[in-house]
Amino acid sequence: MTSFPKTGFALAFFLTICGYSYGQELADSVKVVAKGATVQKIASQFTFTEGPAVNKKGDIYFTDQPNDKIWKYDTDGKLSLFMDKTGRSNGLYFDKKGNIISCADEKNELWSISPTKQVTVLMTDYQGKRLNGPNDLWPDNKGGIYFTDPYYQRDYWERKKPDLDGQKVYYLPKGKKEPVVVDDNLLQPNGIVGTPDGNYLYVADIRDNKTYKYQINNDGSLRNRQLFVAQGSDGITLDNQGNLYLSGKGVTVYDPAGKRIGNIPVPSRWVGNICFGGKDRKTLFITATESIYTVQMQVKGVE
Repeated sequence: MTSFPKTGFALAFFLTICGYSYGQELADSVKVVAKGATVQKIASQFTFTEGPAVNKKGDIYFTDQPNDKIWKYDTDGKLSLFMDKTGRSNGLYFDKKGNIISCADEKNELWSISPTKQVTVLMTDYQGKRLNGPNDLWPDNKGGIYFTDPYYQRDYWERKKPDLDGQKVYYLPKGKKEPVVVDDNLLQPNGIVGTPDGNYLYVADIRDNKTYKYQINNDGSLRNRQLFVAQGSDGITLDNQGNLYLSGKGVTVYDPAGKRIGNIPVPSRWVGNICFGGKDRKTLFITATESIYTVQMQVKGVE
């Protein structure tokens, strides 16, 4: 594993190989980045950071999945431990009531975690079989939850193979205990996000290196799947201009038509996930293996 400091020759080399000259502002190449902004490392005390989610105040919560913890990065820049023993939470998202909805893959469940850390298990299985391992999710405006279910073998599982055939995208309707399959024609779905109006859903198939866009039906089912970009992703998010952000080698940004805006280089071997936070929602928060980073943006995240 190679790590790069925030300043100095190593960062200059890193930016150069990513197509940037040292001293060149990110905003010159990635127009959504704030003028003069640089990627700032916040901390590097983790094992594998994932699942950032923002609450109404702009505070960001994220997971250190191998260590079974959820951390909080507040709008004042303070980092603190929110919760230990999280069911091996991975992807997170806040619902309208301020609860964290969590992909808890220790037992392949979906959890709701209240602000006081009270856990409600929302879902435990599919047709009596364990899910592969819910990974990322997006709650819709109706109280339902879309989630991806790839299979990544965990060292804390007793099983060595999946109970289900295929790696799929599911929808858990509000008040239901069992999800329904909304797309079973993917190799390894991972990142997922929907538009604020509830009309469209994006899903990244990380193994097939593709990201798809769907129209959402009134009953939660999907139609009109279209290839949005020929790039997969671990985590994805949207800004208020409809631009889509894909993680992996840095953060790659695409406009609503699927045209590449640019790449935000991050001095880490892998970017797991991203979200917008802060009081004005203009802070792009980046989880990258053992580290977390921020960069100030011209655009805002969606709510």
